Amino acid sequence: MIKKVLIANRGEIAVRVIRTCREMGIATVAVYSELDRNALHVRLADEAYALGGQTAAESYLNTAAILDIIKRSGADAVHPGYGFFSENTDFARAITKMGVTFIGPPPEAIEVMGDKISSRVAADKAGVAGVPGRNETLTNPDEVIAFGNEFGWPVAIKAAHGGGGRGMKVVTGPDEAKAALEAAMREAQSYFGRSECYLERYLTWPRHIEMQVLADTHGNTLWLGERDCSAQRRHQKLVEESPAANFPDEVRVAMGEAAVKVSKACGYFNAGTVEFLYQDGEFFFLEMNTRLQVEHPVTELVTGLDLVEWQLRIAAGEALPFKQEEIKRDGHAIEIRINAEDPSDGKFIPSPGPIKRFDIPSGPGVRMDAGYAAGDTISQYYDNLIGKLIVWGADREKARRRMLRAIEETVITGVATTLPADTIILSDEAFVAGTHSTKWVEANLDFSNLPKVDRATIAVGSGTVRKDVTAEVNGRRVTVAMWVPEPADEGLPRPHSTAPKPRRQHSSAIVSGSGEVTVPMQGTIVKVNVEVGQTVAVGDTVVILEAMKMENNVNAEKAGIVKSVKVAEGASVAAGDVVVVIE
Repeated sequence: MIKKVLIANRGEIAVRVIRTCREMGIATVAVYSELDRNALHVRLADEAYALGGQTAAESYLNTAAILDIIKRSGADAVHPGYGFFSENTDFARAITKMGVTFIGPPPEAIEVMGDKISSRVAADKAGVAGVPGRNETLTNPDEVIAFGNEFGWPVAIKAAHGGGGRGMKVVTGPDEAKAALEAAMREAQSYFGRSECYLERYLTWPRHIEMQVLADTHGNTLWLGERDCSAQRRHQKLVEESPAANFPDEVRVAMGEAAVKVSKACGYFNAGTVEFLYQDGEFFFLEMNTRLQVEHPVTELVTGLDLVEWQLRIAAGEALPFKQEEIKRDGHAIEIRINAEDPSDGKFIPSPGPIKRFDIPSGPGVRMDAGYAAGDTISQYYDNLIGKLIVWGADREKARRRMLRAIEETVITGVATTLPADTIILSDEAFVAGTHSTKWVEANLDFSNLPKVDRATIAVGSGTVRKDVTAEVNGRRVTVAMWVPEPADEGLPRPHSTAPKPRRQHSSAIVSGSGEVTVPMQGTIVKVNVEVGQTVAVGDTVVILEAMKMENNVNAEKAGIVKSVKVAEGASVAAGDVVVVIE
């Protein structure tokens, strides 16, 4: 049996894995960046080791640092969580080469299914049809234009390595191809460490339905049930549920069997998810996520199975003790993702900063999986998922009403959250009727009446400073580094920032009301679109800002000529900083 697990991740999923390990009597090792020095997953783990750095590339994607900590900690297994290295073949191989158990599928399966292009080929060979598209990596925008002209617009550019909608851009016409491909490749590189992208048709009104599979190393591969993840914005899932509403049982069985075929085709074992698009009674293979999904708790609530526990047991060599016909699904479960975003005016702007208050709901059938607590800070450098609220009910309507009640009991202050938008989604008649699609949130819902979040912009910092202290340990003089609270100024708490509050417009970007274009939040400039002397119109994108793994267009509100450009690509900026001046 596994004795000590290193979780190569952070936030909610690291906390989730630690809790199951503790119940199973397995020791846990956390890793952390400079900004996560006192994070919840660090506080809960039995041991914790510093990775150094702030950004994901400097810390959680630092292979050498993680491998070193595995050796130092004596961990005999690694759980990758989701995101970061969870679908990285090289990382999985490096782990297994050390003689350490990788809690996930074999590297060969990740190689086939982690690459969305080769996964399409494998699914086709297994007799499972995919969404029409190209099975080659994109090299230039001309390929996007040629495909769209031949098969029709819109088309979807997608990251070849990864999932969760990251690195996906919808292109509605030839003039958008170049910018969309560049943006998709940047996001893919930032989130998954690989920039390759591929192309698919973009269906008109599909539902996103995925099938959870569980496979052991003894030849048993089972499907546990489906999840409907159609409520999305920017191709990011907002609400997930199981079972899917208005979903014929014969399609459910056929989809489950297709998921098993795809899994067996690549020699898969451990937990995984096969994703499909469903439209007009037909389903198409989309991709396989060779990891635990963010939305796995809804499957747990309807099946009674702890998927993390079974990941650990399968990795330890145990066989599944139940058969397909023995899997029971009871009631209905719904999950909402609580993201640090301001949904007012429908813009869903990232909202980093410290959480001042976090009241968690309770009562029958209510579960909260969170990666933060009151006093913790949401950093601009990582995904903005605060946590997930999951409920169970005897049927879909009871679960829906329970979720609305649980949302009312949830109080989070200090950062804006998506909770008000979730209430609108769950209350809409299309969701109640189960007739929504992946395009429904952006095409049909109105968030313009949501109240604006009135709070000062808070620069993200650790709230601590380093202090070197000399001490004696067993009679030996050593110097150790300690991180202590920042000193107060004249008896008053030190303010995090004096930056002005961001203005909110109805465009996709936040700009000042003058010729001084400002950024709405702390982040990194990934592209500068203008130069001095260039003529710009109202609404033109002048720079692209990345914050919390999301790209945001910063647009000109005033027409004129660019007088000065105050930033360069790669520059870090704070909320309210002037990036371009127009006269």
